Amino acid sequence: MKYILIVATIALFAFQPVKKKKVIFFGDSITQQGAAPGGYIPKIDSLCKQENRQGDYDFVGKGISGNRIYDLFFRFQEDVLDQKPDIVIVYIGINDVWHKTTSGTGTELRKFGEFYDKMIKKMKDQGIQPVMCTPSVIGEYNDDTNLQDGDLNFYAKWIREYASKNTIPLIDLRKSFMDYVDKNNPKNEEKGILTTDRVHLNATGNLLVAREMWKVLKGIEK
Repeated sequence: MKYILIVATIALFAFQPVKKKKVIFFGDSITQQGAAPGGYIPKIDSLCKQENRQGDYDFVGKGISGNRIYDLFFRFQEDVLDQKPDIVIVYIGINDVWHKTTSGTGTELRKFGEFYDKMIKKMKDQGIQPVMCTPSVIGEYNDDTNLQDGDLNFYAKWIREYASKNTIPLIDLRKSFMDYVDKNNPKNEEKGILTTDRVHLNATGNLLVAREMWKVLKGIEK
């Protein structure tokens, strides 16, 4: 009888559903659009299914148009911490740079770093695995003549160094995008290679982001 109970208990635990890892994609309009059909989040889900890992993850988009790092910080409690995620992929920085020239409401690099650091520390304190992304592009010229190239490179450099120093997984979208346009923009077009309007992603851009994110995400054990 005891043997039967032990076998039944083992069988019961063997068939318990595995808890999915909740992944939040936290960002601006690129992430907001990325959650829509054809966006990079559904594409990550498709890549996940192709590798028979659809039962491993629950993907949630938390992107709001126009957001900068401090906008993320101010909705961080409600949209991230209260959701109890396992992993948070932060894709921010475009508006922090872009809005400096369009409306004067961008974010200087020092403040950008301070807000980012506070979010990372809060996530780590609660056992959440952060993942950092470098900002991609504002313009697709491949000869370093996009107006914000210099600033984007500075912000991307800070993110790379912070991620390395704090042992945080990094998705280097800045490098991936620039490498892609170097090889696939022979006419040096300003848009249309990975973006529709110099910033927001077209189908190719969404697929590139999905592949880069999935490559890092599936390697995280938590």
